[in-house]
Amino acid sequence: MNILVVEDERRLADSIVDLLHTNNYAAEAVYDGAEGYDCAASGIYDLLILDVMLPHMDGFQIAKRLRRDRVGTPILMLTARSDVNDRIGGLNSGADYYLTKPFNTGELLACVRALLRRQGPQTEVLSYGNTTLDLSTSILSADGGDSIRLSAREFDLMRLLLTSQYRNISKETLLTKVWGYDSNADENHVEVYVSFLRKKLTSIGSNLHIEAIRRQGYHLEVTQDD
Repeated sequence: MNILVVEDERRLADSIVDLLHTNNYAAEAVYDGAEGYDCAASGIYDLLILDVMLPHMDGFQIAKRLRRDRVGTPILMLTARSDVNDRIGGLNSGADYYLTKPFNTGELLACVRALLRRQGPQTEVLSYGNTTLDLSTSILSADGGDSIRLSAREFDLMRLLLTSQYRNISKETLLTKVWGYDSNADENHVEVYVSFLRKKLTSIGSNLHIEAIRRQGYHLEVTQDD
């Protein structure tokens, strides 16, 4: 399970991430509302822990835009504002649960578990267009076409693209998610592996194309038959 924490109080955000890591969840933090929205909109997270008072874009705005964009990631909203109207506003904006600060860590973990349970069993495959990625075998296949097993890096990259589909993922995000924060990899590595994937999509008869948008990153497009 992959959890994103959007909280501008860095010590609190990092302590939540540490707590989640201790309880065997993958988690990371961002400290700005606009960056939080961009990360959450990628659709690669299983849960969003979202503060209300954030720079550049507040939690209510983030939740509303995500729901407008049909991103269904569960949202646990955190805030020091405990007024009932604020709680109603949070829920109406698209949050699934509203937890006020200060909170008990046990209660936070209970909320996390409850929201993750609502998603039900995790999918075994990701599909878009005529193309399917089997998450248990790393096999990429196309309806009526061929199939091919991806390398570990190719699999991670393709999984992110299929999860986001038509939404752009920046090169910086791909570097972080696929190669890691501490890697010496640069944007050229992303371009090389995107090239690998394009060739493999063509080889299996996929109708997907990896589109590059300058300064915005990559997304998938379904090629329509003439």
